[in-house]
Amino acid sequence: MPKGWCNTILSQSLMAVASKQRWSTMTLLLLFLVIAASAPLFTAAACPSYSSIFSFGDSLADTGNLFYSSSELSNHCFFPPYGQSYFHHPSNRCSDGRLIIDFIAELLGIPMVKPYLGIKNGVLEDNAAKDGVNFAVIGATALDVSYFEERDVKVGTNYSLTVQLSWFKELLSTLCNSSKSCHDILKNSLFLVGEIGGNDFNYPLFTRKSIEEVKTYVPDVINAITSSIDELIDLGACTLMVPGNFPLGCNAIYLTKYETKDSNQYDSFGCLKWLNEFAEFYNQKLNDEIHRLREIYPHANIIYADYYNAALPLYQYPSKFGFLGLKACCGKGGSYNFNGSEPCGKQGVVACDDPSQYIGWDGIHLTEAAYRVVADGLINGPYSLPQFSNLCSMNVSYGYLNS
Repeated sequence: MPKGWCNTILSQSLMAVASKQRWSTMTLLLLFLVIAASAPLFTAAACPSYSSIFSFGDSLADTGNLFYSSSELSNHCFFPPYGQSYFHHPSNRCSDGRLIIDFIAELLGIPMVKPYLGIKNGVLEDNAAKDGVNFAVIGATALDVSYFEERDVKVGTNYSLTVQLSWFKELLSTLCNSSKSCHDILKNSLFLVGEIGGNDFNYPLFTRKSIEEVKTYVPDVINAITSSIDELIDLGACTLMVPGNFPLGCNAIYLTKYETKDSNQYDSFGCLKWLNEFAEFYNQKLNDEIHRLREIYPHANIIYADYYNAALPLYQYPSKFGFLGLKACCGKGGSYNFNGSEPCGKQGVVACDDPSQYIGWDGIHLTEAAYRVVADGLINGPYSLPQFSNLCSMNVSYGYLNS
């Protein structure tokens, strides 16, 4: 498929702006705090030019693929109180409500993106794919399972990025039957390539593999992601958003697993410094590769989504966003309301009275309220590079654009 489909001039001009911007974390943080105090969240569709979303990833984005993958519905995300805040019942998402992908779809004026396996298995209507398709799976990794087996690391699923890409190629053959029809679909689609790769680090870290060993996985994880971006662009993708990792050291599961009396291991906000430093290390390496890809594919818009700095202010200044702190909403026991033997979704484990006051939902995933703020920071704010708002119609201005 010809790469000339994409908007070359717009992409190159945005790249020039992005290459000149070198904002510090503190500058971004202060900007976000000022804007967040005054800007409305999600008041209208900001980007009418995008007609569909294709998403790849893990539990941060899965809207039902693991649920539809098997008749054995054992994952804790499939049981109450998951989904209670928005859907009022479990929605096959690992949160109390909507995820970042749901808010992005809302912002683009697109219906919630349906899971691929629900469509493939005939559970969802045949035309469900017209607004895009979600291939993300709870527990998925960027790397194939064999990679971890060689390193004696047990992973939860076999739905790597390679598998998800094969699903997309399979679907593409049914979505369009000519070069022009594929052109029309892909040039007007937003591709969310992640977040993926987090589980490649979570699985070994959960079993207390050394951070030195886990760091050796980073080049391979990034190579898996960038190779997938190569393939998607070759297939005709024009706009791709590639998220980095969240601040792992602020997550209740890690704060519980690595809890220590050594105060030097925590920053002034109570997060584990060494884990956040690892997340920053990975994110920088990923961002460097994305910059390299922009030079190779000047016709494409490749956006780095800075999940880390979009979420960090919530942990550092929770009261400014209406949050309480580092404890999970749904859990049982411990300093951070998390116990791996008593997870959210297990009978007898209850959620807090008001999830909207919490950043963390179940100790691993965030609440709908936190995901909403992060999504707004990506789409309307400074936490995407180039800024996503610059790719949208300049006739639409609200939120961060208004500010």
